[in-house]
Amino acid sequence: MKEHLRIAVFGTGGVGGYFGARLAQGGHDVIFIARGAHLEAIKEQGLKVESILGHVHVHPAQATDNPGEVGPADVVLVATKAWQLPETVQAMVPLVGEETVVVPLLNGVEAPDILVQALGPEPVLGGLCKISAFKAAPGLIRHVGVEPEVIFGELEGGLTPRVKRLKDAFELCKGVKVTVPDDIRAAMWAKLTFIAPFSAVGAVTRAPAGVIRRLPQTRRLLEEAMKETVAVAQALGVALPHEAARQAMAFTDHMEPHVTASMQRDIMEGRPSELEAQTGAVVRLGRKAGVPTPVNDFLYAALLPQELRARGQEAW
Repeated sequence: MKEHLRIAVFGTGGVGGYFGARLAQGGHDVIFIARGAHLEAIKEQGLKVESILGHVHVHPAQATDNPGEVGPADVVLVATKAWQLPETVQAMVPLVGEETVVVPLLNGVEAPDILVQALGPEPVLGGLCKISAFKAAPGLIRHVGVEPEVIFGELEGGLTPRVKRLKDAFELCKGVKVTVPDDIRAAMWAKLTFIAPFSAVGAVTRAPAGVIRRLPQTRRLLEEAMKETVAVAQALGVALPHEAARQAMAFTDHMEPHVTASMQRDIMEGRPSELEAQTGAVVRLGRKAGVPTPVNDFLYAALLPQELRARGQEAW
């Protein structure tokens, strides 16, 4: 008999909306933390997910903008934008009890440390996900590419009972692959090796995956930025093999040609993005480790003016 979990989804965009809906479809008690028109639509019409793996409509759906109304959950899936986490982490406190597990599904490698600082080390796992999905309209999530996968584990390693419980819950969901690696920090860096270069090159070129991997000039940018990211991870003591760059490029080669990254879309549409948590992190941590990152330096510098403009810090 499967275990019934009470799950709070903190951030109901493409990532949180998709995986939360699949967990609700699987019979779990899911509460969506959302805001504004998106929240009102979920309350009134439920949460709809249009997916290449089959649609889901969670109706009625539990949703609120006040975590204090929810109380402690068994699991908190953190699915905000990476740049929102430092300013929202205190709002998660009412969701976290003695037995709660907190799983970040954000881009970047720094989310677990931010969560530990605010919530203590006990509840926090490392985590990431793979999916191309976005909020298409209030109350509507659209999954357009990439096999949805959640990857999580104890920061110190080991298949603990709480990790196995969550793994079992995801394994019974439709449209979700679940992986518990031996080294979650290495897995997070492997994701960053793909997502930071792909996001940045896509944002600079304004082109989708099929174009930037096909043109020799942009493909070379991707490959060099990926190699730099691996070098930074290794210098920081992360057990990331050299072949992680090749694997990241292979993942890019197998994506649907129309796919773009969320950071790219945010920059193209003039919104604040995850530039600091992705390319900025590679540059910042590379400097800390004494590793040159010239390609990532260029990508970061090229995108910074638009990022500052989106945040109202630079007038044009």
